[in-house]
Amino acid sequence: MIIIYNNIIPFKGFRCINLFGVLFVRKGMGVYKHTMVHESIHTAQMKEMLYVFFYLWYAVEWLVNLCRYGKSHVAYFYVSFECEAYRHQYDDDYLSQRRRYAWIHYLTPKP
Repeated sequence: MIIIYNNIIPFKGFRCINLFGVLFVRKGMGVYKHTMVHESIHTAQMKEMLYVFFYLWYAVEWLVNLCRYGKSHVAYFYVSFECEAYRHQYDDDYLSQRRRYAWIHYLTPKP
């Protein structure tokens, strides 16, 4: 995964963002091993959704969750892509055994 350190992307208050498989990290911030696994899971999700559909699905799911839960940070944690990535970010072997479209299992998380 390509990592680019800069002061523009992501916005202040955020550590990093994965855009099309490239990890943008705020200058001066470290990248932990579990963060790399988390973002690598997102990259796998993006590839199987042909990138554009990943972002479209993510936005729609986040909006539905925002209506459901009423808070943006709660909506974020209930996006199925995030549920899968957070659930497995400490498992270094997860990507080698991950099934395609595994995020579908996390579509209806229980609050």
